Amino acid sequence: MTEQELIIGLIDKYVDLQRIKKENKNTPNEELEYQIRATTVKLSSMGVNVEDLTL
Repeated sequence: MTEQELIIGLIDKYVDLQRIKKENKNTPNEELEYQIRATTVKLSSMGVNVEDLTL
């Protein structure tokens, strides 16, 4: 897997997690928040800014 493919996969995961969060009407969910934070850190370490992807 290339770095570009890894970035695309992480972006897809981040967007999916954001859609789940929105669908949950922002009901508190510690695991969901942790997954979002972890994915954000991974993307940031690869130089990807997720601000424009956040719902």
